[in-house]
Amino acid sequence: MIEFKLDPKSGVPYYRQIIDQIRYGIASGKLDTGEQLPTVRSLAVDLKINLNTVTKAYKELEIQKVLESQQGTGTFIGSAKAQIPEKEKREKLRSICSEFLGIAGSYGFSAADIVGELTRKGR
Repeated sequence: MIEFKLDPKSGVPYYRQIIDQIRYGIASGKLDTGEQLPTVRSLAVDLKINLNTVTKAYKELEIQKVLESQQGTGTFIGSAKAQIPEKEKREKLRSICSEFLGIAGSYGFSAADIVGELTRKGR
C-alpha cells in the first residue's frame, strides 16, 4: 500500500495528485492487481479533503479501467496496467527537482552542495 500525500503548493489539483500517486504506485510495483484501496471516506478523512475530490479521482481511474469498484466490498486495483510514458516521467522528475532546488536554495545551498550530498547518499 502507498501512503498518500498531497502538496497544496504544487498547483496540481488534489484529485489529480491522487490519480498520479495511484498510477505511479502501480507502475512502480508498490500497488498490485487486486489490492484494495482505502475507502473514499477514509482517504478523504486521512487527507483532510472533500469526499467528492477522492470520488472524482477514483471515478476517473475506473473509467480508465485502472480501478474496479465492487458494491459493498470496496475499490481495488484493476488488471489494466498503468504505464507512465517516458516523457511524463521526465517532466515529473523535472518538476520535483525544480521544487527541491527552490527549497534548498532558500536555505542557501548551491546546486553543487546538493549534488555532493546526493552523491554521498547514493553510495
